[in-house]
Amino acid sequence: MHGSYEYGYWVIAILSSLIFIIFALSFTRPKKTRDWRAFGGFSAFIVALFTEMYGIPLTIYLLSGWLSEWYPDLNLFAHENGHLWQTLFGLEGNAHFSVIHLVSTLLIAGGMILIVKAWRVLYEAQQEGQVATDGPYSYVRHPQYAGFVAVLLGFLVQWPTLLTLAMFPVLVWMYARLARIEEQEVRDQLGMEYDTYASQVPRFIPRRNQRYEEPSGTKNIPSSVKGEDRSRMTGQETSL
Repeated sequence: MHGSYEYGYWVIAILSSLIFIIFALSFTRPKKTRDWRAFGGFSAFIVALFTEMYGIPLTIYLLSGWLSEWYPDLNLFAHENGHLWQTLFGLEGNAHFSVIHLVSTLLIAGGMILIVKAWRVLYEAQQEGQVATDGPYSYVRHPQYAGFVAVLLGFLVQWPTLLTLAMFPVLVWMYARLARIEEQEVRDQLGMEYDTYASQVPRFIPRRNQRYEEPSGTKNIPSSVKGEDRSRMTGQETSL
């Protein structure tokens, strides 16, 4: 080892983890066991990420032999060099101002904005006993889950670690599975009404120049009347 050791900042690691975990908890509010399992997976990813980002650089330790061989002049334990994509691609300059970091910031910020906007639409729809079809829900059926995946992907782009790289596909699978379960619950309650919505709107990835349009025959029906048949609808992406 050569150079300074710029880790061990546990206060920053704990505070950073709490910020994102509390954010996720406030907008998902898990109720069922499956929801808490998914929330726990997200929380574990965040804790593992910030532990390596500010606490103990486990990935750097494990790859130190290979990195030292290929990059002999690199200070492995300088915090700046924890941005492994920057190192592997041979990019020079401050990593925080690189294209890679810009992409990661856009993914994280965009994902968080999507989560907030989707939560507002979903909350209003549930208050009226309706399926959420406005805003982000007019483009994808599960914008909150898509937002969380974008946040996780953004962190992988910014600060990849062996543990979070392994956890990412598992979390994506959990979200996809949770989405299918919730869709079936709503379909059991609403039948063809939800099928009509689902046939026009993709699950996670929006289609170009396409969004959901409410059937003309229902546009003039008062929301209070619609709500009578939808009052039991509680499964549409209510939690992480």
